[in-house]
Amino acid sequence: MTGSGAMTGSGGGAAVANGLVNRVVDSMRAKVRSAVVRGAGNDTEGTGGTEEGTPVEQLLAAVRAGRAHQVPALLEPLDAAARKSALGPLKSLRSEVRGWDWKRWNEATAVRRALYVAGAGCQTGAAATAAWLGGRDLLSRRSQDGVLVLSVLADRDPAWAADVAQRLAARPAVAEDSYGLIRGLVERSGCAVPATDGYVLAWTREITDGRLLARLREDTHTRVLVPHALAMSETPDRLTWSVGPEAPTHWPTALATLVAEGVLDRAQVVDLCVSRLLRGGRARDLRFPLEVLRLVEPDAAERRERVPDWIGMTADAPSPVAGYAQEVLAGLAAEGALSAGTLAEMTGGVLFRTEKKLVRAQLTLVGKVLTREPGAAEELLPAVAEAFGHEDTTIQERALKLVGRHAGRVDASVRRELAEQAGLLSPVHRPAAVALFGADLEAEAGVPYEEILPPVPEREPVAPPATTVEELVEELVTRGRSDDPAAFERTLDGLVRLARRDRAGLEAAVREAFPTEHWAHEHYFSHYTHGAEVVLAGLLGLLPARRLESGRAKGNDRKACHHEALSGILDARLWEMAALVGSEALPFLLATPTLHTGEIDPEVLVERLRAYGDAGVEPAPADLAQALLRVGRTTAAAAEAAERAGSLGTAAGRRLAAWLRTREPLGTRVRFSPRGKDRNSQKWWLTDRIVVEIDERAVVREEFPAAFRWLGGELQATPRRCYHWVDTRAHWSAALPVDREFVAACVLSSLASGADGDQRGLAEPLTALAEAGGPVGRAVHLALAFGLGCQDADDRLRAVDALLVLASRGDLDARLLGTELAWLVVEGSVKPNRLADALRTTAATGAYGTVWAVLEPLLPELLGAEKPVRGLGEVLAVAADCVERCRATGEVAGLDALASARSSAQFVVQAKRLSGALRREADQPLTETV
Repeated sequence: MTGSGAMTGSGGGAAVANGLVNRVVDSMRAKVRSAVVRGAGNDTEGTGGTEEGTPVEQLLAAVRAGRAHQVPALLEPLDAAARKSALGPLKSLRSEVRGWDWKRWNEATAVRRALYVAGAGCQTGAAATAAWLGGRDLLSRRSQDGVLVLSVLADRDPAWAADVAQRLAARPAVAEDSYGLIRGLVERSGCAVPATDGYVLAWTREITDGRLLARLREDTHTRVLVPHALAMSETPDRLTWSVGPEAPTHWPTALATLVAEGVLDRAQVVDLCVSRLLRGGRARDLRFPLEVLRLVEPDAAERRERVPDWIGMTADAPSPVAGYAQEVLAGLAAEGALSAGTLAEMTGGVLFRTEKKLVRAQLTLVGKVLTREPGAAEELLPAVAEAFGHEDTTIQERALKLVGRHAGRVDASVRRELAEQAGLLSPVHRPAAVALFGADLEAEAGVPYEEILPPVPEREPVAPPATTVEELVEELVTRGRSDDPAAFERTLDGLVRLARRDRAGLEAAVREAFPTEHWAHEHYFSHYTHGAEVVLAGLLGLLPARRLESGRAKGNDRKACHHEALSGILDARLWEMAALVGSEALPFLLATPTLHTGEIDPEVLVERLRAYGDAGVEPAPADLAQALLRVGRTTAAAAEAAERAGSLGTAAGRRLAAWLRTREPLGTRVRFSPRGKDRNSQKWWLTDRIVVEIDERAVVREEFPAAFRWLGGELQATPRRCYHWVDTRAHWSAALPVDREFVAACVLSSLASGADGDQRGLAEPLTALAEAGGPVGRAVHLALAFGLGCQDADDRLRAVDALLVLASRGDLDARLLGTELAWLVVEGSVKPNRLADALRTTAATGAYGTVWAVLEPLLPELLGAEKPVRGLGEVLAVAADCVERCRATGEVAGLDALASARSSAQFVVQAKRLSGALRREADQPLTETV
């Protein structure tokens, strides 16, 4: 295969001959010198003429004033020694600007532009120059700044310039913003064109306009950069613009034209497109090479020599790519250029896919080949039998009919193999299979059904905290604000303990491992605590007392959203730690969980309070409040712990005893405001209609710190849309690990965004909710319902896992879940196809009885809806499969009327199937395996 590097290095000499960049630079230098002499330099960031003093002092003054346009002329008279002497002050100014207040943003931007140019002119080594020009704080996106840099580097050796260009191009983000500078260095030095992802991305953005085809023809970089663009894992955005082939900015059409004209090598383009499609990836990134390949169109020889590649695509590639490869292979089969064995290999891969269109097309292709070549049956029919296990029973039926038409042409061993595969068929097809294969299937009839649920998750203990500074700092660097709440809490406890034991050593290690200069800025912690960083800043004494106190005292406005309030619990604790870390007032954390769910063993908390009492230390308010919310309150051990806590003789002990004796969970109620009639009105969206009412809890409002009082009923019960759930949602359940119903009510609005919007990754809290403690009511089941209806497939899988965990723990109320799903589907908030996909996945784990228990109360509402429910057929198909496998019986209101309709529509076919399955006598009683 011809690689993308085959053309690398071409075109440099022609670029030098062009001399365009050199002429621009010379012109710029002349203008700059003239402006400096006149003293009329005027930039958007700074004004003024030349400064008095030595040449170096004049340069530094211009840089500090932000007059980037004057820098090239001021650098010109400086020799190497003078430039070297200026470099130190420039570096100092760069550090100084980093510490400027945000109010000086415009001034800082102007100074950074001047630093960008001056530093490049004062550096001597290629590596140092590239590092300066690639600094994230200096990197300029202004093309004129690149021209200024080219002017100050005009006298450098070509090999040196080439080295700098290659170093800059090798850094993706730098290459994107420095395209003009890199191109100028490349053309001046005559070096190889840097075919890197960042440079290619910048090139495509620069060259894409209404003259795309002409510019590609004229550009000497085209032969090098197009092959690299075709091979990139992430296709540049300009190449994937959604424009028609007739648009002048349509890259595939332009490249196909260049291939036809011989500007690009046809064999190389085809090879690169096929290789990129074979590697797979996101559909967005494969769209470009697929379009190019369709337009360039491989010839007969190229199609035949790449048969293994096409087969690989049909098995694993996204649907559009797999469909194209299937078309190519179907054409080869029609020409007789595809052997039976090769077609069987292809068929096995395609029939394993879930896309019905591809599967049906493959069965049709195999049927045509078998009609033309009957002798291929022994090789092809076992591959067709792979479809016996497909989730769609109509595809199973088509495959069974195809096998039945040609089964007479195979020997006994192949027939037995086909009969064995027929065991995967849905029970609805068993009579037809028995008629075809006879006794081989009848022997398997009557096997009792067993419900398969996952084992109940074990409650894992939290490891002890770090005991050395080295271990702790490693945890702090790698975790930050970890997605594992228990691990994060363990790290915080280790931080607090080591801060008292070895404060000097810990401070030194933190200063070495973290960029601490940012922590002293007034606004750095204004909106975020940045995980443990705020505690570390408090340890180093970088936070003023007023800021620490305001962080600790912050409460919630009555109109605050629940996500913000939930996250505020952790934030308040972090500010409290920042104020007390390293002092005698915080020897260790009371609230560190003992279990991975965030829960604290009540006996352990009693002993922690005993240690505090023995040391004469009063618990920190937020730490104690969080500990109380985490302690297990419903076990027999909790009652015993309450007695021991009361006997401690401390106020904290008495609070714990009273809290444990109450046992009452934090209470919420969920309701929905009426839906608006207009689809565009705010009240149509499910997210904007959820109202959560929090029960009044006097002890919480009176005894807990400000950030916790909302748990006692302070927030206003009103619908609200917000965006506070992204960064800290992993910690929500851990804040209230024995009150999962309360947490579920608070996260309903974010989960709803995944069901009736296009938000992704919002179902992450479901796993923690399923494993947490406390009662399970409407809020948990609504959260589960939203998760099962999420647009994102990964979110639906998280909901499936949560459903199975709840079922295995005996906490799932299947009828309640089905009832909630019913009205959500009927009103259009949960799409039936997404729900069907999630429930099909759940059932496939072996939980057919559980899924049917959810569907049984759901179906009557869907069947009796005023408006036909689009996608009903998929839900009925899942229901029928569950009933056939778990052998449930009974009646579903409205099902018989639909099943009696004379129609071949999918929902009618599946209604007939479900109705027939429910009427059948159960062969064996349902048994469950937990």
